[in-house]
Amino acid sequence: MLTTAARAEQENEVVSATTALFTAMMRQDGAALSLPVDVVPEAFPRVRFLPAEDVRAFVVELVETLRATETIDNPAPVARVIESWKHTAEVHADPEVHASLTTDATDHGPATEPPDNV
Repeated sequence: MLTTAARAEQENEVVSATTALFTAMMRQDGAALSLPVDVVPEAFPRVRFLPAEDVRAFVVELVETLRATETIDNPAPVARVIESWKHTAEVHADPEVHASLTTDATDHGPATEPPDNV
C-alpha cells in the first residue's frame, strides 16, 4: 500500500492524540482506567480469557507503550505488547496448558547429551 508522507504523519498525529488523551485521563482519575478496561474486550476479544487484574495490566502496559513509542516512531514495541498478551490469553484459555505452566514440575535432573549419531 502506498501513502504519502503527509498522510502517514496525519495518522501518526491521530494515534498520538488518542494515546495522550487516554494517558491523561488515567493519570487524572484512577476511575477513568475502568473505561478502557471495560471496552478493551471489544477491540481484543481474547482478553475475556484473562483474569480481571491481567486485563487491567494489559491496558496499562498497552497505553504506556503507545505513549512511549510516540517518541521513536516505531510501532514494534506495541506489537510486542499485543502479541505477548495474546499468548498469555492463549495459556489461560487452555486449562491443561495453564496447569502445566503454573504447577510445580518434577525436576528430572540435568539433561543428557544426545548420542553423536543423531
